[in-house]
This record gives sequence, structure tokens and C-alpha cells, in this order.
Amino acid sequence: MGTSIPVIDLEQPDDVVTSSIIQTYSHIGFAQIIGHGVTQQTVSAAFDASARFHALELDEKMAVALNHNHRGYIADGTAVDRSSEVVPATAANRSESFMMMREDAPDSRDIALSTPLAGANQWPRLDNFREPVTTCHDAMRNVALRVLTLIDHGLGAKGALIDTFSTPTTWFRLLHYPPVRVDAPKDVFGSAPHTDFGALTLVAQDSAGGLQVARGDDEWIDVEPIDGAFVMNTGSMLRRWSNGRLTATPHRVRNRGSSDRYSCVLFCDPHMLTKIAPLPACVGGGEPMFEPVVFADVVAHHLGAIYEQHQN
Repeated sequence: MGTSIPVIDLEQPDDVVTSSIIQTYSHIGFAQIIGHGVTQQTVSAAFDASARFHALELDEKMAVALNHNHRGYIADGTAVDRSSEVVPATAANRSESFMMMREDAPDSRDIALSTPLAGANQWPRLDNFREPVTTCHDAMRNVALRVLTLIDHGLGAKGALIDTFSTPTTWFRLLHYPPVRVDAPKDVFGSAPHTDFGALTLVAQDSAGGLQVARGDDEWIDVEPIDGAFVMNTGSMLRRWSNGRLTATPHRVRNRGSSDRYSCVLFCDPHMLTKIAPLPACVGGGEPMFEPVVFADVVAHHLGAIYEQHQN
């Protein structure tokens, strides 16, 4: 497929977009999407909020340190991806981030049921932060839900897939990757090689570059930034739903040199209590490749392997 990932224009007719998505994500699992309708002002405001947050003193950021509901500040050098399906990490990721998730009201059903990770977000004491971050989260979530609706149609799911996103599990991560020396050890990454364990990921990246996608066993494709585009990839849950038809492609971030790198990442996943099994339309008359799993169990496994806040 050459040395770059495909570009998909969401402004094309739905049947054309659906065909492009199914074909692309059956092969490489990554594309850049344009025509998504999220304004540059919305994205830029989130990047500005992120930069101002990460410029705070460490004690101010630690005031909203990551909690057991997986919301708040993740300090640089504290996340080691021991659960990676590619190669378990040997060094901590060189990145820091602020994580928000779906905001659950105190009287919400998920709070009442003690659904895993249900709760309210933590917000720093920083002017003009919560509103632009929430606005960008909402806009990118809506794009993800539209794409998932098209995937549902493309896989012949007849609503069985998209219905599990009626109350989606969403994660919005404001990432800052500090510069890493060019001669740093090879196992030092901004984000070590991994596949995403959820369903769909959208990435707004800055102009610094550094995101790489695996192509074969030992080749990595640089995902060159495109103004206004989101990088979109499918994760392990869509691979499971599609009975292996859609792929979860390994990727990594290497921020070598003298520039800081920022990105805003939206992960859109099904409700925590969703049981995920290969869709009948994707299995046909054969045997499914995967056993059913409950998404909350998948989340607990991965977060417990990476973050001390989730270790028993």
C-alpha cells in the first residue's frame, strides 16, 4: 500500500465511505479521515487547553492525579504497557497526559449500578479548560459514532454493533510527549508498540509527527500530519466483532529530537457491560475465531497491567 496510510473523505456518499472503511481496515487498520465536520477552532481550543495544562507546575497537575475511575493526570514515566499484544514494554512511556471520560451524573443509572469506571471527571483549577476540552470530546465522539454506524452497516450487523454504543464508554486523552534524545535507548518510546484494546480511536495530532504504524514484521510507516485530518484506527474489539475481518494494527510514537509533541486522542468504546462476540454475519457457517468477552473484563486486564491505580 505504499509508504503512507490511506485518506478517507467522510463527505462522500455513505455507501462509498462504508466500502472504503471496510476495505481499508481489513488490510492496514489505519487511515486519515477528512471531511469529518469538526472545526479547526474546536480542535485548536483543545490543543491550547492541553498546552496550558501541561505547562502547570507538577504539584498543580498532581492535584488531579489519576484516580481509580481513570480520570485525571498521568505523569511522565509512570505507564508501562506490560499488556501489549506486540511486545511487552521494558521501559515506561515518555509522555504525560490528562484523561477525561464520559461524565456521569450522580443520579445516573451507571452510578446506581456501580458500573466499572462510571463517575465524574476531575478538573484542574485552570481557567477556560473544561469547556474547550469537553466540546472537542463531544465533537470527536460524534464522528466516531457516525463511523461506527457505517461499520455496523458494512459488516451486516443490522444494529447489533452500534446499539452497544447507545451509552458509549469514551476516553479523551490530552497527551504531551517531551523531546527524547536521538541517541536514547531503542526501548524508550513516547508510546511503546501496541494495539488498542478497544473499538475505535481518533487522533488529532500536531505538526511534530512521530506516530508510526506497523507494516510487516520490521517496517514502520510514518503517519505524516495532514492539516485538519484525524488519524483513525480500529482496535481489538472491532477485530473480535468482525471475526478477524477488521484488523488491530500495532503502532507506536517515537518523539526523537528537540520538539515537544501534542495530540488529542478520543477512544470510543461500547458500554462497559457489553458482551462482545463475533457477529453472526461475520461468522457465516464456520466457527467463530474468538470466545465472548465482557468489555469491562478487557478494560480491567489492560488498565491493571499498566497503571498502579488499577492494580489489586
